[in-house]
Amino acid sequence: MDAADGRVRVLLFDVDGTLVRVGGAGRRGLNRAAYNLYGKPNVFGEHALAGHTDLWNFREAVRRAAGRKPSRREVERLYREYLRLLPGYVRRAWDAGKYRVVPGVKRLLRRLSRENALLLGLGTGNLEQGARIKLEPSGLNAYFPFGGFGSDAFHRPALLRKAVARARRRSGAARVAKGDVFVIGDTPLDVKAGKKAGFVTIGVGTGFARWEDLAASEPDHLAKDFRNLKEWLGWFGLSRKG
Repeated sequence: MDAADGRVRVLLFDVDGTLVRVGGAGRRGLNRAAYNLYGKPNVFGEHALAGHTDLWNFREAVRRAAGRKPSRREVERLYREYLRLLPGYVRRAWDAGKYRVVPGVKRLLRRLSRENALLLGLGTGNLEQGARIKLEPSGLNAYFPFGGFGSDAFHRPALLRKAVARARRRSGAARVAKGDVFVIGDTPLDVKAGKKAGFVTIGVGTGFARWEDLAASEPDHLAKDFRNLKEWLGWFGLSRKG
């Protein structure tokens, strides 16, 4: 990758509620996995997973289902069962018409993918395999050749830093300035993680948080969705005609 001024921008997108809505497939898959292993139904309610990493979610699921602090082996066993079940729940969401690609995101990604000095990645609490499964019906996986994932770290700021390290290696840049890293997500926890990592944050009201709560998290930029292309490109220092 070659940037005329040596500057590389990195855009890290959350998955659930930011790029796609998968009709609760992740929650249903995790609840079923916990039931299969422990006989405990519905360990998580509707919005309990949003903004957390899968490592946190799996640990909490075992704690709720088994009533004790989980071992690493138990957590690994649960996420293997989850990954086995997840494709079926995503297919069911698709077949039922409950799978949605967020408005405007495909158009924005097509435009951004033309920029040589810009890297598109994922910054998600999902395990990488889980993120790819969820994105598969959308056709968006190809836009995101790297990322930071819930399989990289327990806490979101750490997985975001991991994504930037991967971006730096891909670009050949000696460093990537924190002000050139944009974290894009739909919950206050996404914003909080981006701020803690020292990156620019963009809250997008396409997912699971109340608009008032998202605004109160004070992201650097705030948008209802991705449809205002000019506004989004301006935040990244790009022109609409580029």
